[in-house]
Amino acid sequence: MTKRKIAYAAFALSLSATAVGAGAPVAAGHTVHWVKPGESVQKAVDAARPGDTVMLAPGTYRESVSITTSNLTLRGSGARSTVLVPAEAPGTHVCGKAGHGICVTGTEGRPVGQVTLRSLTLRGFAKNGLWATRTEGLRVQRVSAEKNGQWGLAQERSVRAEFSDNTARDNGDAGIFVANTIDREKGADDAEGTVISRNVLSGNRIGITVRRLRHLSVDRNEATGNCAGVFVVGDEVLPRAGEMSVSRNHIRANNKHCPATPRLSFLQGSGIVLTGAEKTQVTRNRIVDNVGTSPMSGGIVLYKSFVGALNEHNEIRDNVVLRNGTADLANRDTGKGNTFGGNRCAVSEPAGMC
Repeated sequence: MTKRKIAYAAFALSLSATAVGAGAPVAAGHTVHWVKPGESVQKAVDAARPGDTVMLAPGTYRESVSITTSNLTLRGSGARSTVLVPAEAPGTHVCGKAGHGICVTGTEGRPVGQVTLRSLTLRGFAKNGLWATRTEGLRVQRVSAEKNGQWGLAQERSVRAEFSDNTARDNGDAGIFVANTIDREKGADDAEGTVISRNVLSGNRIGITVRRLRHLSVDRNEATGNCAGVFVVGDEVLPRAGEMSVSRNHIRANNKHCPATPRLSFLQGSGIVLTGAEKTQVTRNRIVDNVGTSPMSGGIVLYKSFVGALNEHNEIRDNVVLRNGTADLANRDTGKGNTFGGNRCAVSEPAGMC
């Protein structure tokens, strides 16, 4: 028996166990749709009903997948074993034509709710590994997003999402990107408790970008080898971005050099950067060895946004911030009410914050 057949037989056995109640059971009346390499994932997704699970056997799948059905699970057999890569020809598939790997798409009147993506890899797509818009309760767990042209895992116009235990490496922009909207200017949206937790980000332009959102948490993530670890981005439009927590992250040696863009100067050696944010708590993070000469280089940096919006009433406390250049703590802004306390650091701009 070949290795592929052995792997698929083991996969089928595990699915059988799941279907009869072992591990993660499927509710009565719901269906598991099995797919193996050479078969169409999209066909199985289109056939699925709310509550169903689409299970992918080990192997490589050359296609993009669009999900518009709520309460659907798309699950691989492990990020190292189940890989989606671009099709040789995108055809007429909207998601594939746009250059995305998986699209989870709702409408303004009918958002897609409770979709789960788990245990697979999205690699080499021209745009984004995952693109989600108008979703509620999206869960992305143990997914690897690698070498995608723009964002690894990305969403907009969505609430109550969970991105946990994922890996995003070597993507063109952010490894994980969450925003209010990408196609027009508007005030920050309420993310309603979105969680970004226990992810590993490396080799990206920015590990995690949170843009024009409120009420979410970024905690226990590890970012290393990016140009910047975490960006919290706001602007002058109301309501302001902020009222979120950035806590217990390990941000280390994000010293890759990324060239300037029309919106930002070049990036290198930035740990956590706040631009145009308010009422954000940056607490109990470990931020070490981030070194560069960009205007935003440093361990924890407050910097006015590219449209001139100021940081105000943010709290920076109880962090370990060491060996960062040009400073461990840097307030390069003129906003009011920002406080620094209880941090373990050596060099600050201005002096006296350590």
